[in-house]
Amino acid sequence: MNILFLHGWTSVPGGRKPIFLRDAGHTVFNPALPDDDFAEAVRIAQVEFDQYHPDVVVGSSRGGAVAVNIESGDTPLVLLCPAWKKWGTATKVKANTIILHSRADVVVPFANSLELVSNSGLPKSALIEVGADHRLADPESLARMSAACEF
Repeated sequence: MNILFLHGWTSVPGGRKPIFLRDAGHTVFNPALPDDDFAEAVRIAQVEFDQYHPDVVVGSSRGGAVAVNIESGDTPLVLLCPAWKKWGTATKVKANTIILHSRADVVVPFANSLELVSNSGLPKSALIEVGADHRLADPESLARMSAACEF
């Protein structure tokens, strides 16, 4: 499966989550997104999406905000603690979106994902509570992320 992985703010390509997906046998496109220019991050992500036509887009934190602000058609989204309220203009996501978020996240409030699910008319099952912090880098969170990508 081809996955476009959009990293978070102050993160870099090749982190634990995209490597986990790559080690699980997926082809992962993981572009460097600038921290100081959200519009440029969206532009870069859109170019990658248009070039590689991924089967799924995974966005982590700020990368989740980038993911919901690109034109991705019917391609499913997997959002990890998406920071949609801080960056971008999107206030809804499409039907084929799964959100993973920790209730203990102190960076992006869990309530933001509850609001995004509500705004979007998604079923409550679209929000999966997992992990002990914002990073979602523990084994259970990584496994749930991988499973969500396999729609």
